Order: sequence, then C-alpha cells, then structure tokens
Amino acid sequence: MKKVLDLAKDSKSIELKLSVPLSDQRATIESVGLDPVEAQPRQVYFFDTADLALNRAGVIVRARRIQGGDADTVIKLRPVDPATIDAESKRSGSFKIELDLMPGGFVCSASCKGVATGEEVLDVTAGTTPLRSLFSKEQRAFFKAHAPKGIALNSLLTLGPTFLLRAKHRPKSFKRGLTVEMWLYPDGSRILEISTKCQPSEVFQATAEFKGYLQDRGITVSAGQATKTKAAMEFFSAGLGAGPGANG
Repeated sequence: MKKVLDLAKDSKSIELKLSVPLSDQRATIESVGLDPVEAQPRQVYFFDTADLALNRAGVIVRARRIQGGDADTVIKLRPVDPATIDAESKRSGSFKIELDLMPGGFVCSASCKGVATGEEVLDVTAGTTPLRSLFSKEQRAFFKAHAPKGIALNSLLTLGPTFLLRAKHRPKSFKRGLTVEMWLYPDGSRILEISTKCQPSEVFQATAEFKGYLQDRGITVSAGQATKTKAAMEFFSAGLGAGPGANG
C-alpha cells in the first residue's frame, strides 16, 4: 500500500480498471445500464519490431483514429518510477504520469501525447508517409531517450488495426463517471474493460466505492486481468513479415 501511495503522489491521473471475463460481458453491459448505440468507434495501431523489442523494454508507440477524422498519438513508458523522470518533462503540457490500479496489481506509466488527423494515421499505415511524421519533436526525443539502442521510429512495423468501441457512462448509483471499452480482435476474441478516474488523494476511497458498485451489480472482481495492449500486440506480431505493414 505504501508503494501505491508513493506513486499516487507523483501521478497526475489515477485510473481504476477492471477487465470482465467473456462469459460475463453481456450481463455486465446490461447491469451498468449502458446503451451500446452511444459508443464511439475507434481504431488503434501499435508500432514495434517483429520480436516486440520495444514492448519488452517497456516502451509503447501508439496511434489512434477517432470517429470524426481526429486522431491522437502517444509514446508511453511503463512501468516507470516517477522519480526517474526529469523535471522538464514533468512540466510539459503533453506529458502525463498515470497510475493504473486493477485487481491484483498496479502499474505506473509516463506518457508523451500528441495529436494528428485520421488521414495522417492512414497515410503512415499505408506506407506512404514515414512513421516519425506522426509524432512531435518532444515525442521523438522521449522515444530516443527510452527505446533500446539502435531502434529508430521509422524502422517499426505496424501492429493493427484493432477496432474498439468506447462509451462514457454516469450511473445514477455511482458518483463517478465510468468509461467502458470493448476491444474487438480479428480472431473474434474481445476484451471488455470498465474504468473510472479519481484524484490521487482519493485513491483508497475511490477504490472501495468502485469495488462496491461492481459487486452490487454482480460483476465479478477477480485478480485474473486481461491486458488490451498486450493482447493486440501479441495477436498482430504473430503475423508480421517483410510485406505490408512495414514503415521503412
């Protein structure tokens, strides 16, 4: 608990997450009162080497297309000790230290975020524009500082896309807003995640309230948690080759 408190003090955002087993997903959506028609479609691409060298080093490179033509990008480092991040990065408006809590564990990450257009993401994934063009100077510097030596942005391969549906929901019986994401993988598998955010000073109170809300609705809270990013990267890396998807 002391480690969680220490990490929470240095984090700008605390997110409480729960992934729901496949057998419980339909009942969960109904029990929280979510209207799936209101969900926003998104498309996520990750970028890594064929053997996921970045992922092993704790570096995640992602671009995400959002309904309406927008997109965002991120270079993320996790797990991370906030004390190792330089003061200049922490002052940046594009930089964020986040603490994710889930049943059975927690992870702290540092993210350098940026914006793009959906068309720019498609140009990169089609191979007509270099990958580094999606990311800001600040993001590229963050990547260079933390990626394994010898791995350049433009050498990374495309992993994806993964399609997902994302919805915001505010239940009458829970004072915090919920985010519900359904990640849909090409093999027919899917991950449903429910999350809520709180301030660092509220972490234990919010955790108890979130757990109580889920249990009141019969939603199973177990330590066996699926990871959206890991599932997507492992699925697509299995089919990587020297053909389409490379960003040379």
